[in-house]
Amino acid sequence: MMAEDRTARPVSGEIMTDMAVVPERVMRGPADDIVEADYEILPRAAPGIDPSPPLSRVIDTPSIEGMDMLRKAEAAAERPLASRGGPIFWIAGLGAAFAAFWVSGGHALVRHAPFWAVEQPASVALSISGVTSRVDASGPDPVLLVNAEATNDGTKVAQLPPLEIRVTSNDGRTTRYTLGISNRPLAPGERFGFSSRLDVPRNGVKTVSVTFAS
Repeated sequence: MMAEDRTARPVSGEIMTDMAVVPERVMRGPADDIVEADYEILPRAAPGIDPSPPLSRVIDTPSIEGMDMLRKAEAAAERPLASRGGPIFWIAGLGAAFAAFWVSGGHALVRHAPFWAVEQPASVALSISGVTSRVDASGPDPVLLVNAEATNDGTKVAQLPPLEIRVTSNDGRTTRYTLGISNRPLAPGERFGFSSRLDVPRNGVKTVSVTFAS
């Protein structure tokens, strides 16, 4: 029995060997699926910097029907109110007012009212004397002739102001006439005589007076 144990017995089979010990015996599959590829080296990006630009956020607001009409109404309310009446309106109004003033007797006031006044110093004394008036009916139309003279009673040269002739008719109406002297200088003691031809009132002449226009 001991002899049989020591005698080697033939064993049918295959000796297994560790694959890690004999690497050259490892079976590899066919290399038909190997594909060659190119590669490219890219530079490393700096830390903390995102090279891609930030995406802008666009908000699409849906259009609301009917809001356009409200916006137009608000814009119309914000506009300043137009001034009432244009230049033609004001010109027409002023023209009508002036026409009413002229027809109501303003023409006589404008014709006889003085537009200037000459200030005289205290040493200047002017007076009017020798006033005479008569109606001359020798022509086709009667004419009222008025004569008078102005005197400088002061000690300095004076500028003669315009003269005003007042004619009162028999019915009490007074008509004023202005005689422009163009600021004629009048020396001390000098006299200035003048004569005027005026229209005769329809109801006749009651009084005639001559004064300095103020």
